[in-house]
Amino acid sequence: MGGAHFAFTDRWGGVSAVPYEELNLGGAVGDDPAAVRRNRSLAAERLGIDPARVVWMNQVHGRDVAVVDGPWGDSREVPAVDAVVTARRGPALAVLTADCVPVLLADPVAGVAAAAHAGRPGLVAGVVPAAVEAMAALGADPARLVARTGPAVCGRCYEVPAGMRDEVAEAVPAAYGETSWGTPAVDVVAGVHAQLAALGVTDVRASGTCTLESPDHFSYRRDRVTGRLAGYVWLD
Repeated sequence: MGGAHFAFTDRWGGVSAVPYEELNLGGAVGDDPAAVRRNRSLAAERLGIDPARVVWMNQVHGRDVAVVDGPWGDSREVPAVDAVVTARRGPALAVLTADCVPVLLADPVAGVAAAAHAGRPGLVAGVVPAAVEAMAALGADPARLVARTGPAVCGRCYEVPAGMRDEVAEAVPAAYGETSWGTPAVDVVAGVHAQLAALGVTDVRASGTCTLESPDHFSYRRDRVTGRLAGYVWLD
């Protein structure tokens, strides 16, 4: 991948107890903080990255982007953003999800990477276009971007009221969906991919895993009280 690395976790191989079993990486879901710290270390070590070099977000379902040089450290508050962008090689950018779409982006030539959290509100707000815009300001070329979307609830499972579907589809037509049982749905994955295509990003791949259907992944819609998966992107 020319120096760009992408990874998505599942729920196994950690130390958290029920209902967060096992590899919960979310620090704001009610799990034991010590277990979360251990899980984050385990996940990073398995990926061959330094746990201390991972940049996390305080995700709020918005479109704000933070440009970072490295982790926040102990003295800085983690900002309320839904995308982080860096032009530094080394730090790993992380995004937490449990049905929302984790979006990882990289331009290995320019040395620019981004991680974004795209749930239904973030899709409508335009967090992915905002992340790409921030990358371009640092020298990235959308035509060169490599994009990967991870496990997320699929459009055949994400049931919503008809009015909500219409509101989302008005902003992002590709997100208009129908469940496998024939009711209104939102397809956030399709919406994200359509936004990326409109921006000129052509190297885009989805994981194909639906978190609600997969027992190997956390799903908020399925379980409510549950852990969080993570997506990581970094550049050598």
